[in-house]
Amino acid sequence: MDRREVLKLASAFTVASVVDPFAQAAEQAPVIDSHIHLFDPTRPGGVPWPLKTDTAIYKPAVPARYEQIARPFGVVGAIAVEASPLASDNDWVLARAADHPIIVGLVGDLVPGSATFGQQMDRLHRNPIFVGIRYGNLWDHDLSIDMNKPGFVDDLRKLAAAGLELDSANPDPKLIKALLDLSQKIPELRIVIDHLPNAVVPADAEAHKEYVSHLKALSQNASIFIKLSEIPVKHGDKVQTGLSFYQDRLDALWEIFGEDHILFGSDWPNSDHITSYAETFSIVQRYLSTKGKVASENFYWRNSKAAYRWKPRRADQNLA
Repeated sequence: MDRREVLKLASAFTVASVVDPFAQAAEQAPVIDSHIHLFDPTRPGGVPWPLKTDTAIYKPAVPARYEQIARPFGVVGAIAVEASPLASDNDWVLARAADHPIIVGLVGDLVPGSATFGQQMDRLHRNPIFVGIRYGNLWDHDLSIDMNKPGFVDDLRKLAAAGLELDSANPDPKLIKALLDLSQKIPELRIVIDHLPNAVVPADAEAHKEYVSHLKALSQNASIFIKLSEIPVKHGDKVQTGLSFYQDRLDALWEIFGEDHILFGSDWPNSDHITSYAETFSIVQRYLSTKGKVASENFYWRNSKAAYRWKPRRADQNLA
């Protein structure tokens, strides 16, 4: 993406005043994008996701392509989050990351309670890029059910003891309740709740009250973090780019979790289903512009370091 393309996208933003995003990137804190996906449909054997019919993103999503897109927005590093239930794809992503230091972490895919969990966790953990696993409402998993299976919670205790974290996926009230139950069983386990702005929120008043109560209870645990990812949505056939459309929802999450526990995540390239990286980043950037320097630094990189304990791999990632 060149400068002309980004400026063309910026001119379409429905805001009172639009600033050159390259100029904004120069003024803001460096960025660690805490949620991207890596895959390559052209590799031998293909990929389990996305499907061939998914023309929006069925193309190689590899570190070099990501860095070209994200660098203009001040992104200096990224956390790759699993996009495959294949155990071998943990190694595939780590192999791609080895030659691309923009990738500072991998949240992989392992199944707690499985016979090989501990062995595979220990093996992958020898690579400092491996920072945790994801488990939630995907790949036919259901945390609320699975956490009661033999060995599941014990394996997550091993994960916590190893200094690794747990990402969730596809939040809804059932998953939020399960995460709360899990955090009470293993309070020391760092948990990152993905895509919370796009969660399915109950319309029923009592159910909504209970949902918010569970979020507030989660926020009392210093080991819990959330991502402001999957923010842009379409209303009808039109992508909503005005901040006012998202303001109340983002404010509610900010109020509950506070500036020390919220991370930036683009969800690239899955976000391309809705809009470009430039538009995704612009919505977030305008929201953070009112929060002050310290809150912005926390959001863009400091909180990701606390959540994932990633290690710098190049000079511009030595942030302090």
